[in-house]
Amino acid sequence: MLFSKSRATDPAHDSDLIGVFLSQAERFARQPLLWRKVDKTYRPISWSEVERQAVALANALRDHGIESGDRVALVSENRPEWFVADLAILMAGAVVVPCYVTNTVADHLHVLDDSGAKAMVVSTPKLAPRAMEAASQARVTPFAIAIENTPRQQHTGIDVLSWSDLMVRYSNRPRPPTIAAIEPDDLAAIIYTSGTGGAPKGVMLSHANIRHNCRGAYEVLKTIGLGREVFLSFLPLSHSYEHTAGLHFPIAIGAQVYFAESLDRLSANMQEARPTIMTAVPRLYETMRNRVIRGLDTQSARKRTLFQSTLDMGLKKYHHPERMTLRDHVVDFVLDRLVRNKVRKRFGGRLKAMVSGGGPLNVEVGLFFHALGVPILQGYGQTESSPVISCNPPGKVRIHTVGPPVKNVMVRFGEDGEILVKGGNVMLGYWGNEKATHEAIDSDGWLHTGDVGMIDAYGYIQITDRKKDIIVNSGGDNISPQRVEGLLCLEAEIAQAMVYGDRRPHLVGLIVPDEEWLTRWKARANKDGTLAELAEDPDLRKALSDAIGRVNNKLGQVEKVRRFMIAPEPFTVDNDQMTPTLKVRRHILKSVYGHRLEKMYGAER
Repeated sequence: MLFSKSRATDPAHDSDLIGVFLSQAERFARQPLLWRKVDKTYRPISWSEVERQAVALANALRDHGIESGDRVALVSENRPEWFVADLAILMAGAVVVPCYVTNTVADHLHVLDDSGAKAMVVSTPKLAPRAMEAASQARVTPFAIAIENTPRQQHTGIDVLSWSDLMVRYSNRPRPPTIAAIEPDDLAAIIYTSGTGGAPKGVMLSHANIRHNCRGAYEVLKTIGLGREVFLSFLPLSHSYEHTAGLHFPIAIGAQVYFAESLDRLSANMQEARPTIMTAVPRLYETMRNRVIRGLDTQSARKRTLFQSTLDMGLKKYHHPERMTLRDHVVDFVLDRLVRNKVRKRFGGRLKAMVSGGGPLNVEVGLFFHALGVPILQGYGQTESSPVISCNPPGKVRIHTVGPPVKNVMVRFGEDGEILVKGGNVMLGYWGNEKATHEAIDSDGWLHTGDVGMIDAYGYIQITDRKKDIIVNSGGDNISPQRVEGLLCLEAEIAQAMVYGDRRPHLVGLIVPDEEWLTRWKARANKDGTLAELAEDPDLRKALSDAIGRVNNKLGQVEKVRRFMIAPEPFTVDNDQMTPTLKVRRHILKSVYGHRLEKMYGAER
């Protein structure tokens, strides 16, 4: 295949991930692949340099006993070394086992014991103690490679090799022969589910699974004119969404990847990297929308009116394009220059696509950005499908849906509306768990997603709920908690919410106030104290009750939240109440707050 220097190409003839990388590394050689912040400035790392380091590390792994099929755990924040380590593990014929940086010692131990990892790559002294302690307790004791030097007291009896020493020692070795032996159906990664419903299971993904997803993504996005695209990496690469969409897909299309410094610095990094494609989770878009709306409070009445006019015109163009008059088109053009261009500049100014995945995007949030000229392409998938199943195509967005199935993915619906998926993206199974594998994939090869949905006249999938999350009240009514929670979190006063009420007469809620709103409310109300100290404050309850009342006015009778309690702390990854992709862990919240939520029903008797 001939490659154009100006257009991105997904080298479909390479069916394994390393074949794709080496083809692109030969093509782009000295051009930048990765960008790292050094002394407050982004510095490039070329394709050739990434290849050199990956080959060195692959040879080091082989020399230290890693054989084809062995598992290697990877504990790191997003950084260039993640790409190098992932590629090196695959070059060595081994299997990547990504670990969340938020894992506890018990979490790491579960992954190490379940996967039987023989080696572990750890990035920083901050992350090393929990990983090393787990390694010292594991049934198979792995050796470790430290990207940054760790204090000796953190080693806990584990053999620790220095990344930089290995890079020097193995710098001139040829590519390991294991590269030529890689087959498309070989296991590439074991990615552990985020545990929204219990103990994580190891999802086995082959080279062919991930390549199938990359080809599907290419087909969705090729209409935007893919060239040397720029990605900004900030979602955890340990999650299947970013592992495919933020690592192997950029490699497949010859893109460049900037690494964000942190979520707090994300807006600034957007201005510096000026990404052309972004992948994010719904929570980030909700936060961005709230920031834009709060920022309007400081603007003049004229600017607020102009902004609202832009929203109104954008919504009219989306919902009723046939009603757009010549005058409307002229006004819309002017508003695009005056308002939408400024909004787009907040995202770097050259975005071609913003993809949302990892959870349901609230329709109002999607419409908000669409009206402002920043269309979000909502997709759908799960770790077990590598992860992408469907995605809205550019220029043909139906915001209340997750788009049509990507190329070569079949979808049908069970009798109860469950979405069933079949195709090259479906996992090999759960590592060491045949029972769970047979429960997830039937004898005909259909993956049972656990999600409930329907397909519209345009062939777009609409998710209505998750089977396990549906609340069935004591009257037998089925209630979608995600719909109610999504509406609650659109209110300025509310940052997070969980509703509760299975087999109960009505819903009650667990509410976390928005931090910035709470700060302003305390100043107005002349109140002091932390969220935990104010959780029972009657004035705060009254303010939040007003917000819940506004939402109840939009809901059906069985969906209304009758009572609520204020959580003493936000749901976070650190307190284990959210997954690393910012989805609520309902089973954790129920174990922490279930007794108090139940007491709200007793208070009515």
